[in-house]
Amino acid sequence: MTSIPANHLRGIPTIDLGGELDAVVAQLAHACTEVGFFQIVGHGVDDAVLDAAWSTARAFFDLPLADRLAAARRDPADAYGYVPIAAESLARSLDAVGKRDAATDSGTASESITGPDQKETYNIGPVDPLDREPADAGEAWAFGDTPWPPALPALRPAWEAYFREMLALAGRLMSLFARALALPPDHFDHLIDESPSALRALNYPAQHETPPPGSIRAGAHTDYGTLTILRQDDAAGGLEVHDHRTGTWLPAPYVPGAFVVNLGDLMQRWTNDRWRSTLHRVVNPPAPAGPASRRQSMAFFHNANYHCVVECLPSCLDPTGAARHEPVIAGPHLMAKYLRATS
Repeated sequence: MTSIPANHLRGIPTIDLGGELDAVVAQLAHACTEVGFFQIVGHGVDDAVLDAAWSTARAFFDLPLADRLAAARRDPADAYGYVPIAAESLARSLDAVGKRDAATDSGTASESITGPDQKETYNIGPVDPLDREPADAGEAWAFGDTPWPPALPALRPAWEAYFREMLALAGRLMSLFARALALPPDHFDHLIDESPSALRALNYPAQHETPPPGSIRAGAHTDYGTLTILRQDDAAGGLEVHDHRTGTWLPAPYVPGAFVVNLGDLMQRWTNDRWRSTLHRVVNPPAPAGPASRRQSMAFFHNANYHCVVECLPSCLDPTGAARHEPVIAGPHLMAKYLRATS
């Protein structure tokens, strides 16, 4: 078996996808088992595509509020469009078990952190429609229309190009995951070929005043789907990952040119809890840094096909042949978690 370099044994590792295949697979397997988070370099995503999506996201959040609201969700239950500050609480997406897991000796991920998140977002859905009619109302919701901002016509082509790059990168990661799970590299292909993935830009405004009690930039939560690919900047008040071994929080440091990748709930279910869908949050900046702490990120949430049945993979059954979770259907699972966070 390929050995794991020493710098992969603690914290959030950085993995070069351009490395030797067996070594990359071993490093991914270790990171998914121990942390549920890792950063990737050598991913091959075009810098021009990255920069265009990033700059138009910043330009969107710099628009007057009326122009941002012109691209708002048409209904609170809609998945796509602009969501103003304090309209979401990701901590509420956790069920009671998740809330208990979130409570640590630091106190900042406990059940008391359920106030509104100090962020605004703009979200788009799949940029290429299904080649058939949606099978039901849930699938129609997942493949719903995105309201684009009339005041920023450059955003749509930039984001559509970025979305397709992220979808391809997610597919590549899923193939590597299959190898790491002793499965054929194309095992997941037919389960993600109609993926209702989503792209979200997040703006965390500078904090000139202390946030309301019980509110941080994004409450502790797990992601809902298969995996998330995040681009972040290095502003104060950033992403932290819960370390289940110590009950503490690890910062996810800014690495130039890297994406942060984390597993979602579906991957933990598929792997019978062998791999982790890890709690994470975005904290408020230290008070002295607040006025200069504007932060931006872009998250690509990859999902299994809406009607995909997610159940324990054959290679992940425990020694008695048992699965720890009942099967779930990917789309309704996603929809329930999303609506809990926005209600």
